[in-house]
Amino acid sequence: MTQVTDELTATELAAQIRAGQMTVRDATEAAIARIGNLNEPINAVVVRDFEKARESAKQLDAAGPGENQPLFGVPMTVKESFHLTGTPSTWGLEHARNNFAEADAVVVQRLKRAGAVIIGKTNVPPELADWQSNNPVYGRTNNPHDPGRSPGGSSGGGAAAVAAGMVPCEYGSDIGGSIRVPAHYCGIWGHKPTFDVISLEGHSYPGTDSARPALSVCGPLARSAEDLATLLEVTLDHPLARREVRIQGAKFLLIDEQPMTGCARAYRAELDRVAGKIEDAGGQVERRSELLPDLEQSHASYLKMLNIAMAGGLPAPDGTQATVRDWFDLCDIQARITRQWRDLFGKFDFVLAPVSSTPAFPHHDGQIFQSDIAVDGESLPAAPQLAWAGIVTFPGLPSTVLPVGQVDDMPVGMQVIGDKLEDFQTIEAARQIGALLTG
Repeated sequence: MTQVTDELTATELAAQIRAGQMTVRDATEAAIARIGNLNEPINAVVVRDFEKARESAKQLDAAGPGENQPLFGVPMTVKESFHLTGTPSTWGLEHARNNFAEADAVVVQRLKRAGAVIIGKTNVPPELADWQSNNPVYGRTNNPHDPGRSPGGSSGGGAAAVAAGMVPCEYGSDIGGSIRVPAHYCGIWGHKPTFDVISLEGHSYPGTDSARPALSVCGPLARSAEDLATLLEVTLDHPLARREVRIQGAKFLLIDEQPMTGCARAYRAELDRVAGKIEDAGGQVERRSELLPDLEQSHASYLKMLNIAMAGGLPAPDGTQATVRDWFDLCDIQARITRQWRDLFGKFDFVLAPVSSTPAFPHHDGQIFQSDIAVDGESLPAAPQLAWAGIVTFPGLPSTVLPVGQVDDMPVGMQVIGDKLEDFQTIEAARQIGALLTG
């Protein structure tokens, strides 16, 4: 699999600090130096908070590791859209250049409480609304594997920073694949949590006051499943149950086509290869099920809810505007689809799916969803790819993305999807699948 760094994971780095092999200051200065050496051609870390990070490192070294600080001394970044005291939170919008945070987001507070050192923030597209990370405030972020391609969005800067080795981990957000797609495009791990298990307070559109938007979640990006589990654990609003996960005897449903979109042949071949590894390990992989909800209706409803949420209820470009009745109808459909997924997970342990239709695409002027992409040599509308994000987002399910191979010398990932609140199980299943691929 494509890899651009051999830097330590967060788990490995925290272990070395606890063992006295380096100080928090050493780890922090090393990360700052890596950003200085690596960031310019990638443009991932766009807000630097180095002096506060140095002060935090000094204080942590003086205090020593606490009992509940699994991230003790780990330098990391967060997405630009999170509030970090004294830094701008522009969401890539020119008019919000001076939107400076007066307090840390709840997630940032929890990361710091777990011992992390926040050294800066990473790039996003305007309004977090693209699978690129390019905006008039900070410019364009490039994919570390190929600077001519997108790192994904909207957590693209974070994924690029982690993939390049600037930092071991990052915290992002996801409403339309914004954690999963950057992980897929950059060849790292990402987790989209179950809806509403992690606070979004302090991750608010400029000028609004942290009311939780429909569909949106925040979650971690890293270079290992172990790091994802730790980052999730320390940021949860409440504990999630865990159960044993074993590939042997587990039942998987692989979906690589929907009525709205499929995926490139070479990418599908990689997914089939992964399915074969699972079957060799004693897992059962099926390719179809009558229990699967109506994906076409689900996607249409997801898009309506997404557009209402992203527009804040304002009229669409054609002048139409959703009514309260429209919204409640969508909520009814969402509840029905969610129950159907619950029934499906009565038979299957996990669902496997692509993250998008292709690996990372070349940079594009304007929002990619308004244009075309090349799939197997054919130019096709890019927007239907959102179906791979919405299949998880609309019913509020957890999904872990792991890197599974490469297509055209670019990394590709796979979603491991589980039932609601089964977040640690999807991470563990992804970890075991990843071990099958590298063992």
